[in-house]
Amino acid sequence: MILLRLVDKVAVITGGARGIGAAAAKLFAENGAHVVIADVLDDLGATVAESIGGRYIHCDVSKECDVESAISLALSWKGHLDIMVNNAGIAGSEGRSITTLDMDQVRHLFSINLHGTIHGIKHAARAMIKGQKGGSIICTSSAAAIMGGLALHGYTMSKAAMDGLVRSAACELGQHLIRVNCISPHGVPSEMLLSACRRFGNVDITPQRLKEIVGTRASLLKGRGATIEDVAQAALFLASDESGFITAHNLRVDGGHTSADSNMSYIYQDPK
Repeated sequence: MILLRLVDKVAVITGGARGIGAAAAKLFAENGAHVVIADVLDDLGATVAESIGGRYIHCDVSKECDVESAISLALSWKGHLDIMVNNAGIAGSEGRSITTLDMDQVRHLFSINLHGTIHGIKHAARAMIKGQKGGSIICTSSAAAIMGGLALHGYTMSKAAMDGLVRSAACELGQHLIRVNCISPHGVPSEMLLSACRRFGNVDITPQRLKEIVGTRASLLKGRGATIEDVAQAALFLASDESGFITAHNLRVDGGHTSADSNMSYIYQDPK
């Protein structure tokens, strides 16, 4: 018997048109959830929503009114909100060196990665408090917030700030049985990572080559690279009642990369 873990729960997923967001949307729907996809990629988002029996709404998370409208759609559709996944984000193009950062680009990145998350937590919390049923708010962070040198400065700052916001919000919202957690992936061969690699010099890299690289360099589990489905499974766990006593937590989906030095693995290898 297949256990459906989100039966009749209502979820809003920002950045749900592709990549991690789309994988989570599909997995949530397979587990019985009603999903609203909020994105700026209208054609892709509408296609995914239709395929899972969900709803789509155009949503630029940097605009608070757009995020509020996405949550209002969920409420008008099903009457309540149980899950909010703040997944929309960009890699940024503010420059490599701290000495030459383009501050306009940094502000733009923060408007999406950080302010967009604030908008999502704020309006999801309002709906969940009013509904008096509790809920789960999940934010997609990054291993870059834990370990320096994994991403550009602006992206790293935005995700580190998100982690602090998650802990702070969890303190306030726990009294309403609203859990607030984040997920920190690393080395996931998504469209965003592929685009970032190409933008910063590796113009000929293919999706397959990216998978090979992250499978050998971004995990203690050699030959076992991350997938967007790994992150979606983590989101499913945090969205479900199985994680009912977990809040203010950062769930790392990184193959151990930010916890241990893979260069030491030779100690445990058979000398033969």
